[in-house]
Amino acid sequence: MEECISVFDMLKIGVGPSSSHTLGPWRAAERFLVELRAENLLQNITQIKVDLYGSLSLTGKGHATDLAVMLGLSGQDPEYIPVENIASIIKEIEDKNEINLGNEKVIPFYFLQDIIFNKNFLPFHANGLSFTAFLNDESQYTSTFYSIGGGFVVKEERENAKKKHQIKCAFPFPIQNAEELLQYTIKENKSISEIVYANEISMRPEAEVHSELMRVWNTMLECMYIGCHSEGILPGGLNVRRRAFDMHQNLIGLSNYNSPQEWLETIRKTEVKFRQILKWVSCFALAVNEVNAALGRVVTAPTNGSSGVIPAVLMYYMVIENHQADEKQIKQFLMVAGEIGSIFKKGSTISAAMGGCQAEIGVSSAMAAGALCEVMGGTPDQVLMAAEIAMEHHLGLTCDPIGGLVQIPCIERNTMGAIKAINAAELAMETDAKNAKVPLDKVINTMWETAKDMNSKYKETSEGGLAVAVNMADC
Repeated sequence: MEECISVFDMLKIGVGPSSSHTLGPWRAAERFLVELRAENLLQNITQIKVDLYGSLSLTGKGHATDLAVMLGLSGQDPEYIPVENIASIIKEIEDKNEINLGNEKVIPFYFLQDIIFNKNFLPFHANGLSFTAFLNDESQYTSTFYSIGGGFVVKEERENAKKKHQIKCAFPFPIQNAEELLQYTIKENKSISEIVYANEISMRPEAEVHSELMRVWNTMLECMYIGCHSEGILPGGLNVRRRAFDMHQNLIGLSNYNSPQEWLETIRKTEVKFRQILKWVSCFALAVNEVNAALGRVVTAPTNGSSGVIPAVLMYYMVIENHQADEKQIKQFLMVAGEIGSIFKKGSTISAAMGGCQAEIGVSSAMAAGALCEVMGGTPDQVLMAAEIAMEHHLGLTCDPIGGLVQIPCIERNTMGAIKAINAAELAMETDAKNAKVPLDKVINTMWETAKDMNSKYKETSEGGLAVAVNMADC
């Protein structure tokens, strides 16, 4: 079944630390409430139990899956909840042993008993969770969801598949793979971003497309700003010290500014030797993923664990590569990145629980590389070549978070993905894409075959790699 995926499906505003293990379960809880209301059951509920399966269970504590479920059942929206309120909402649930379902019905809720971590995997997907509502007539209502990466949530029966297909058919340029996208650009004599824009405005007004793209960018910018101005130790028990703050201080010195935009303008005036460029790009990526690790607001791009790559590369373009860059280039960059991400999702996976870290950092690096290539003047085939180069050199990357936390090695990996993206874009710009030996669709298929061959202990289970080589006690 073909899918219609918008840029705004790939670039979602939410809360850290994980799109598949935090944002997805949060959205699943919201959807469960919708089902209960549709069945007129919410007011008849006496108890709710939540079962987490597979990777959601094995790394759920480190990814705050249990907290996300409680927040979702409470009726909180991850896109708009004031992040400073999260701790108090959770504390109230834990202290009172009750939860206010959708802000409509208060029931007893003992989080240590009512959220159950099951290590077994459900057959459909590695990230499964079931909600069971117990009713006052002693009957039960159960619904099972799967968090398939990037904040996307589905049910096994794929109830929305027909609706998605109908929306896709409304696209003037339906796209399933990179070759289709390239052919549209040739036939229409348009850039990739122009093709994507035509699809977006077929679903929503132009003004909304503009405002939402800028809201995504402003969220990214604010996230980098917060991360660069926050110090201390990240939560979770690994005692990871924030590094973006010190790196930023060393780079920017005693400069004065009062807002994220003034900060951006200030950075444009700093020294840009090669080492400083490496440090700035790394600083931007670290900042985002430190905010993410602290349950801050980030843009899923395409996942939370890889949310630092695209902002870091776009910021690099804004403050180092092109000081005249403005909203036009920002929107162009985000549209290309989103489309490349959607092609990976359709042809492979953006879930580390299915494909390892190649599905997260690898895909985000490919998205950023292609987007950077276009705004720097690359042709559509060079854009796709840049994305291919970036992914080619992430193939086989495993997901092995220490303690199940999105911290080690996840935070640093975003710096690597960002630097590789810039390198990939430059290589593509200097190459005649007609001489490319590996098409993007081939590397996407290879990534999926690699994912299927990868041992499950390297797929976000914390049962292999660094997760077993380094003990929590060592930290």
